[in-house]
Amino acid sequence: MTAPQQVRAHYGSWPSPIDAATAAAHGGSPEFVGVVGEEVWWTAPRPAEGGRRALVRRRPDGTEEYPLPAPWNVRSRVIEYGGTPWAGAMVGGSPLIVFVHHPDQRLYAFRPDEPAAVPRPLTPVSGLGGGLRWADLMVRPERGEVWGVLEEFTGPRSTDVRRVPAAVPLDGSAADDRSGLRELAPDTHRFVTGPRLSPDGRQAAWLAWDHPRMPWDGTELRIADVDEATGRLTGARTLAGGPRESVAQADWAADGTLLAVTDRTGWWNLHRVDTATGEAVGLCPRQEEFGGPLWKLGQRWFAPLDDGLVAVLHGVGAKRLGLLDPATGQLTDAPGRWTEWGASLAVTGSRVIGIAAAAATSYEIVELDAATGHTRVVGNPHHDTVDPAYLPRAEHRTFTGPGGREVHAHVYPPRNPLATGEGPAPYVVWVHGGPTGRAALVIDLEIAYFTSRGIGVAEVNYGGSTGYGREYRERLREQWGVVDVEDCAAVAEGLVAEGAADPARLAIRGGSAGGWTSAAALTTTDRYACGTVLYPILDLTGWSPEGGETHDFESRYLESLIGPLAEVPQRYHDRSPVNHADRITVPFLLLQGLDDVICPPVQCERFLAAVAGRGVPHAYIAFEGESHGFRRLETMTTCLEAELGLYAKVFGFTAAGVPGLELTT
Repeated sequence: MTAPQQVRAHYGSWPSPIDAATAAAHGGSPEFVGVVGEEVWWTAPRPAEGGRRALVRRRPDGTEEYPLPAPWNVRSRVIEYGGTPWAGAMVGGSPLIVFVHHPDQRLYAFRPDEPAAVPRPLTPVSGLGGGLRWADLMVRPERGEVWGVLEEFTGPRSTDVRRVPAAVPLDGSAADDRSGLRELAPDTHRFVTGPRLSPDGRQAAWLAWDHPRMPWDGTELRIADVDEATGRLTGARTLAGGPRESVAQADWAADGTLLAVTDRTGWWNLHRVDTATGEAVGLCPRQEEFGGPLWKLGQRWFAPLDDGLVAVLHGVGAKRLGLLDPATGQLTDAPGRWTEWGASLAVTGSRVIGIAAAAATSYEIVELDAATGHTRVVGNPHHDTVDPAYLPRAEHRTFTGPGGREVHAHVYPPRNPLATGEGPAPYVVWVHGGPTGRAALVIDLEIAYFTSRGIGVAEVNYGGSTGYGREYRERLREQWGVVDVEDCAAVAEGLVAEGAADPARLAIRGGSAGGWTSAAALTTTDRYACGTVLYPILDLTGWSPEGGETHDFESRYLESLIGPLAEVPQRYHDRSPVNHADRITVPFLLLQGLDDVICPPVQCERFLAAVAGRGVPHAYIAFEGESHGFRRLETMTTCLEAELGLYAKVFGFTAAGVPGLELTT
């Protein structure tokens, strides 16, 4: 068949089958995969159902079911970013599922195979502050309990909170009575993960840390004896970790060996930890990451198998799945097309189940048979929603930043089988959130929404991003608003120097911490013609503990990103975009969820007040019912169309079929 002939057209106006609703409908990915008996379970996004997270069940015959209909929403709010919100076990030959329901954050028990099964509450509701929340769960039917992390608010402020390992009766006796909950250990640390039991049930290990550290700065690996009679964790002590060592995950091998991922070498590597002395021995020393930033409690980068092998996620930048023999250090990668694996692994027998994607395929549930080396998709299979000819051909690139430093990025040039442009293309620099995070090189229809119309995208993994070792991660220490802005500019300038990007048609966009970087770039440089800023941080002092405008988990994050406020107050003022609104001269779009407690609307409102009357064209769209990170189909559709509308106005093209964006001054 003859390929269609391309016609020359203005960048941005190319005809595309990828509309905003199609792109928005495929946002998000599966999370929190687990095994119950021979079944695989996970959570999945449902943008068209109010943005809820559905629980998916895959039976052994391959049938997929959704046992909890809308409005059930399986998502935890512990540390606001959540954690593993469900757990299960086979009880009496059928699954018992315990899960967190997002609206009330109660734990519910559910027997999906019972006639007319209805979830029943296990925990009470608290009206104090954010109430009682749960994550990182483990069902213990032999004790008639579910264990996990309890987050309990003790007052009205977001920082009036405590976290502790706790047990909940499965019989529902604590559903209306806080006193029925059993705390497993004293609340000696501000943050904890759920306990992991040794194979003989006599010991438990978990992670803990305190303000002002974030978990990628420093955590402690804790171990305790399990009292057989009471189930309490006794004699707790620290085995490894500290203020400058991040232990990202700990778990037990089948022979009772304690394994942990720690970055004591400068890279998150897997170690064997002596439970008596705390001595840690690297099992596969490499300048690669075998772990990542613990944004959600229960993230899992390795999983021990019964035969002694360990399934691991490893790599520089992107992670791939491998099988590690701890005795020899031999690491064998799993076959398959997948180049990016999420921090979620489950094992049963010789089967390893994870969540994986690639540059041309979306996230799928993938199973590796460790006995045969065979991999297969067992859930959420990728389907070509649109003709692949309209998808960009992603390129991993390394650019040169100030002082010759390396800057990693993914570049998505414009691509359309029916159209081509003339000369350099407009490009949008995408800035990931975190900032201690990373943009993954996977198919994203939101990116294709722009590239298929003739607008290139460059995702920047600026200094401070994860995946490249601790030294790269710490480039941002006290340099937030400097290094990230410089690295994004370096990528933009590199694309211009190559002749790929038009210097007059560059934009920047980002959400959360990426929104901060975008706003900082717009107020400190003249590199960009416009910008899109989503649920951002704009006023550092407001976002500090003294300002009280964010949640507990990140309330002292700025002490590493900027410095302690008491020591460098002028730096907080000077780096905040809200204090430099007079420097912004280009159009911008501001998008905000009104229920956001991480980056609250007051930050946007304060910035808009500073911009008002200065003649800078801008638009502000706020969404009721949306929090940090948009989840509803209609919200995401509106945002994509508004963003394209901004570029149409600034770059001078017509976006067919897209409502015009009204800018005010």
